[in-house]
Amino acid sequence: MNERETTSSSTSPAVGRALDILLHLAGRPGLVQAGALARDLGIPRSSAYHILSVLVERGFVTYVAKEQAYGLGVASFEIGSAYLRHEPLERIARPILRNLSNRLGQTVHLGILYGSESVYLLKERPTTARSGEVDTPLVTDIGVRLPAHLTANGRALLAHSGEAQLRALFPRPGSLITRTGKGPRSLPELLALLARDRERGWSEEIELVSEGLRSIGVAAFDHNGHPVAALSSTWHRHYARHDPDEVRDALQQGAARLTAAVSGRAPRGG
Repeated sequence: MNERETTSSSTSPAVGRALDILLHLAGRPGLVQAGALARDLGIPRSSAYHILSVLVERGFVTYVAKEQAYGLGVASFEIGSAYLRHEPLERIARPILRNLSNRLGQTVHLGILYGSESVYLLKERPTTARSGEVDTPLVTDIGVRLPAHLTANGRALLAHSGEAQLRALFPRPGSLITRTGKGPRSLPELLALLARDRERGWSEEIELVSEGLRSIGVAAFDHNGHPVAALSSTWHRHYARHDPDEVRDALQQGAARLTAAVSGRAPRGG
């Protein structure tokens, strides 16, 4: 009996194995077939299938029939998001956001995923308005939820989610709603956008949430290289004094500082 099985059997084998399965799926970038999962964890195949069925039923795991494989489900995302809403993350991120807001002269947000939505935990505005500054009204107040596939903040996080998780979050074409008539309308279209965002290391939306507004978002990561939150900034796209490259560079530096502050690491190629 290996150490993992010893730990599980010391409490409840089924509970321990269910947790082992969730941790195993969380540590894999793609889908995992039941046979490989049972082999890697040393679980009998019949037990693995039974536990997976229960986890699928409860929404913690999703099954992709085309691949005959499993990945994390929406309920697992919600638990992770609930953990991240605790104050320590906000306390660590607040001075980073404040510095970025004053440096850029515009509003900066900290957001996380809650299911298929972006939830904004922090909103920092510059303490001193610049000459000629026009206050841009935003819908992204603290606690506001927006469709993650439309926001730069949400897409920066979705870009590092596996395809199984994305299929669970957006199971039907109707799941990809729009606010301004713009944005991805199908999962393949969203996957293509996220692949581009993941490759370049940042996300952008132009008038997908509100007419005339533009946003850039960058993810911060935990010690496993998984996204924990994203920093984003929004401004009026017609005000030329806002240089998108400057905003992107500043947000990437801020996200790197937040990643370091939570003892995280960026994923390879991220």
